[in-house]
Amino acid sequence: PPTVPPPPGPPARGSLSLHRAYLRSPLGLLRLGQLALGAAFWVTVAAHKYEGAAHFALFAAVLIWLLTLALFGLSLLGRWELVPWLGSRWLLTNLVHDLALGVGLYAAATGIMGHKAKQRSFCNLPGYSQHCLYSAYLSASICGGITACLYLFSGLYCLLRRCQDQRDII
Repeated sequence: PPTVPPPPGPPARGSLSLHRAYLRSPLGLLRLGQLALGAAFWVTVAAHKYEGAAHFALFAAVLIWLLTLALFGLSLLGRWELVPWLGSRWLLTNLVHDLALGVGLYAAATGIMGHKAKQRSFCNLPGYSQHCLYSAYLSASICGGITACLYLFSGLYCLLRRCQDQRDII
């Protein structure tokens, strides 16, 4: 009897490989800086005693860090087309993420931590014997401010590409 060939399987996806051009692009380098400084921000806050509005600052920092990690991973693997509706608008997605979420939430978190550092500035005096959170809050606010600037730069980069009528992130 003749053999019947098996039914065709699902279409094979291409192998995963790093999108090295993205990693060397200005946006890829900015994303690495955002991830490093964003992690420094939320680890600094989470490692010390915090209360009040610092909860929001920590929430905002971790949320933006996780979203940035997802954008970076999808862009590095070249798999943004797998994201429904947003994948076809990847440059716009990065632009909104950077300017609206990144700059906005990191600026708010930086302001909160800067205010908390100012409230604790009295314990920075020589001879103060109690545990002082001034340096932790100040370090977090500096990391947050630099991170907000990195998000502004990457947002402006995406905006420039969008104004030049380009559709890709690199």
